[in-house]
Amino acid sequence: MIKNTTGEYDAVIKICRDLFIKKTKDYGTAWRILRPSSITDQIFIKAQRIRTLEEKKISKVGEDIISEYIGIINYCIIAMMQLELDERAPSELPLEQVERQFDQKATETKELMFAKNHDYGEAWRDMRISSLTDLILMKIFRVKQIEDNAGQTLASEGVKANYQDMLNYSVFALIKLDLK
Repeated sequence: MIKNTTGEYDAVIKICRDLFIKKTKDYGTAWRILRPSSITDQIFIKAQRIRTLEEKKISKVGEDIISEYIGIINYCIIAMMQLELDERAPSELPLEQVERQFDQKATETKELMFAKNHDYGEAWRDMRISSLTDLILMKIFRVKQIEDNAGQTLASEGVKANYQDMLNYSVFALIKLDLK
């Protein structure tokens, strides 16, 4: 079977974007109150829940792994938006601005994925979904360490690149889970 990474990627992002915009219409941009460390913790909670569900195979809350990966993608977009928004920016952003920023962050992240995909030859297609979950958790711990170091790194990429990797790993997992 021939894989269409662009089409699969775009289909996953469309689902995430549609949910994000609906929630923005419902709640506004209440997420603007979150500090970067709180966003990282939200992503951690979702990734840890995925890992628990992968291991225990039972959900007592009713939400499945797919919804958690979607949540990781959307929180990564929020994190990237927050990183670039001036702290003096209003807490309530116009829907059109949110849509534009979502699309910009998703496009930048997709471009990074294709650059890395070129070098790695779509190795993610042969990975286990549980390994993608573990990679997300590792990236979260990296971001936490960078945050604890006040954003300073000596030889590492910054937090944005880690959020982009987490987003891409989540898209890969959703493609492998056949989300369409």
